[in-house]
Amino acid sequence: MLTEKPVTTFLDELSSSAPAPGGGSVAALSGALGAALVSMVCNLTLGKKKYADVQEDIKALLEKSEALRKELTDLLEEDVKAYTAYSKAAKMPRQTEEQKAERATAMQEALKGATDVPLRVAEAAVKVMDLCRPAAEKGNVWAVSDAGVAVLMAEAALRSAALNVLINLGSLKDAEFVTERRAKLDSLLEGKGVMRDEIYDLVVEKL
Repeated sequence: MLTEKPVTTFLDELSSSAPAPGGGSVAALSGALGAALVSMVCNLTLGKKKYADVQEDIKALLEKSEALRKELTDLLEEDVKAYTAYSKAAKMPRQTEEQKAERATAMQEALKGATDVPLRVAEAAVKVMDLCRPAAEKGNVWAVSDAGVAVLMAEAALRSAALNVLINLGSLKDAEFVTERRAKLDSLLEGKGVMRDEIYDLVVEKL
């Protein structure tokens, strides 16, 4: 599995001419990094007398951030699988009209899968962003900068995933599917730039 390889191997594969891993995997990884940073803030807050009044809140926050870290790590692998499925469909024979039709259908179905994986990354990234404000507000002040980095990574994951959704939607012929996924993506993106800036400014004020 890609996530079990050394960072240097991942970067080598990413920089190569191989189509996967690519931007979709990076989007998922960015989100996982953001979630991990929220967990870091939580772990640096738990057990500290100074933050005794927020221990239960921080425990709940940690549970959510760890679940999202796992989800986004799994989605990194799912992104590679989704592209592999599309690549396999693209290599199907097309000598006859029947083969061409079968190939076209398989490619369209694979594109839907390749669209939904980054959309799930975007959904998870928004959830990570939602955790960054309470992490910055209630977490250990000495780790508040990490909460700031977390929201930047999570928003980068959201917007990176969005690009991968959009490029796949552009090749799909199912108008209903395209309209539905585009509306979902738009709702996920709405207001997130403002949210990022608010959390970032909150962090800077605490430095």
